[in-house]
Amino acid sequence: MPEMTFLKYISPLRAIRDLRRFLAQRKPHELWFMMLSMGITLVVLYVFVKDSHVPTPYKRDIIYVQQWRLDRTDADIKAQQAKDLPGELKAKADFKARQEKRAAEFKKYDDWLTNHGF
Repeated sequence: MPEMTFLKYISPLRAIRDLRRFLAQRKPHELWFMMLSMGITLVVLYVFVKDSHVPTPYKRDIIYVQQWRLDRTDADIKAQQAKDLPGELKAKADFKARQEKRAAEFKKYDDWLTNHGF
């Protein structure tokens, strides 16, 4: 039962008194540096926590299995392809527009960096 004898010496009041006694023995510049280092650490932790909550940029519907009849004719297949074609073309055009917009943003930053000698 060594754990029980160890736990009986732990007291929050003693810990607070010990901390106060330790801080009272420090010089003022040591306390300022301690507060500065604690502040920098908290800012870094806050940035990590804030940066970890990134929303998902898009949500796609996932089609796991598409079932087709076994007795489909070529005419049925071509009709389905013709029906699906406008949606596919629209999706491709939207993707290309997003790519071009993103490329324009990067070009703007690249031009700025080039103008400033980087």
